[in-house]
Amino acid sequence: MALAPTLSDDIAAGPPHPYRWTMLAGVWLLYFAFAVASASMAPLVYRLMADLGMHRGEMGTVLAAWQLTYIFCSVPCGGLLDRFGPRRMMFASVLVIAASVALRGLATDYVTLLLAVMVFGLGGPLISSGAPKVVSLWFTGKERGLAMGIYFTGNATGGIVAVALTNSVFLPAIGGDWRDLMSGYALFIVAVGAIWLAISAHPASRDLEARLKAEEKRRSMDVFLELIRDPVVRLVLLLGLFILFYNHGMNHWLPDLLRSYGMTPSEAGYWAAVPTLFGMVASLSLPRMATPDKRFAILLSLFVCAAGATVLVWSASGPMLAVGLILQGMCRGAMTSISILLLIESGDGNTSRVGAASGLYFSVGEVGGVLGPMSMGALAHATGDFDASLFMMFGVACILMLILMRLRTVQERH
Repeated sequence: MALAPTLSDDIAAGPPHPYRWTMLAGVWLLYFAFAVASASMAPLVYRLMADLGMHRGEMGTVLAAWQLTYIFCSVPCGGLLDRFGPRRMMFASVLVIAASVALRGLATDYVTLLLAVMVFGLGGPLISSGAPKVVSLWFTGKERGLAMGIYFTGNATGGIVAVALTNSVFLPAIGGDWRDLMSGYALFIVAVGAIWLAISAHPASRDLEARLKAEEKRRSMDVFLELIRDPVVRLVLLLGLFILFYNHGMNHWLPDLLRSYGMTPSEAGYWAAVPTLFGMVASLSLPRMATPDKRFAILLSLFVCAAGATVLVWSASGPMLAVGLILQGMCRGAMTSISILLLIESGDGNTSRVGAASGLYFSVGEVGGVLGPMSMGALAHATGDFDASLFMMFGVACILMLILMRLRTVQERH
């Protein structure tokens, strides 16, 4: 497998371009908008269920709906990024995401809401795969881990804003109508897309994309087969599946879980923002620290914390709950970024396939992204509370530890 640190040897040999940080700021904004769109429904779950006549089982399928389309779109979207470059493709993604958010505000029942959310999965992969593509093109060495950590804080910040402020600030400010709020979010996302177009219009960015376009392209199927033949890649993909199972399940249901403990919607929103806040800290620090010699130890520690977080959240007491949410946030902020580093820094060093590899990662990972919220919703509906769901997530964290041990053994053999 060939996943590279640089676009070509001449770029690797030259000094880092100063505009790389501005490009990273643009990626940060895109991920912020991505997170606002994906997290904005979680604080409104109780309103949506009441207004549209849905139960938790149905809502679980809605929360997982965009991941379902995401699965089928990630690999082709990764190929489009490698072929046409991230500038136009990521802007197209923003327009699709904004359309999804606007359509949610027009939903009249379970089916129309489900379809509106599924639209998100058509465009989302272009940002998830495009962000590491941009980082791999503009950053090298330790700066790459730092850059990945920084753009993941955009995801965390967007989640904080959506979860913490939806019920307490934004909804009251527009008169309490969640449909109008969806329209407002959609307009904001379009504005972010316009900013990205302006940032990525810099001559250095256009020159890089021109060189990308001029490179000889291989068939997408050849690249795909080469990737999945690598045993390291297969195990990293399996890690991604269970990481996203854990992250999406816990993230989407956390506000409603906290409400089941007796909190008001506003209180649940503030508490649910705690993991995202600490996820930002982890995103900034841990990927940069995750050099090849420390990467497995850091990931193992994160998986142990993920298991402990489920038990502490289940305790539902003040201090224990707070510690559990902090641990969950540390895991959320770093598990995905470090596992992607494992993927894009393996191989013989050719950046031309980073988009395809990232697309494959999210395509497989979002199988877990679908099953996580659906499983938690179904178990909560069947049992009347979230206890069984939390113990299921404890088991998922243990599975991650076992996969990581196997991955380390395979890498040592290679």
